[in-house]
Amino acid sequence: MIERPVLYSFRRCPYAMRARLALLASGVECEIREVRLAAKPASMLRASTKATVPVLIQPDHTVIDESLDIMRWALGRHDPRHWLANTRHDLIARNDGPFKYHLDRYKYASRYQSDPDCHRAEALGILAGIEAALKAGCFLHGEQPGLTDAAIAPFVRQFAATDPDWFASVPLPRLQEWLRAFLTLPLFGRAMCRLAPWQEGDAPVLLY
Repeated sequence: MIERPVLYSFRRCPYAMRARLALLASGVECEIREVRLAAKPASMLRASTKATVPVLIQPDHTVIDESLDIMRWALGRHDPRHWLANTRHDLIARNDGPFKYHLDRYKYASRYQSDPDCHRAEALGILAGIEAALKAGCFLHGEQPGLTDAAIAPFVRQFAATDPDWFASVPLPRLQEWLRAFLTLPLFGRAMCRLAPWQEGDAPVLLY
């Protein structure tokens, strides 16, 4: 039996980011193993045939390898910040479906042989829905962030970073402020701590 949950993660992956954010918000003690994508650990590949991060292995060896399921598992055990309250499942579904589709074809246009301007425009239309949802407060859960913010912000961050000057010029002021506020949260800073890639035999490193 392992002593605590183990999370296989990759710092820049938005799916892994939101898993780390929820684990940190829950306060559930967890070991983190940073993955080098070019040489994924055999132990991770044995645990999940999906072979992509994040992968969480519980002490009883139950495996959770979908980021939203990891978020819900962690917060279902302990939710001191009330992240599960008022979750906007519609916004998360649009982020994980059409927004991610257009984000990939904007950011990685050469890989997909796509028209980046077309996909950027489509993604921006989806972000206008977040702009409208932010009328009620600084975050999508009101004055404090919650699961919806943590599930979406890593992807919007990736979109914004593709062309920061252009993103700063778009007429979505509430969205821009929301992203800035989320990325400056101490919790986000903790989630983005740099770690050396894990190797078999390394001493445990805790996510904290």
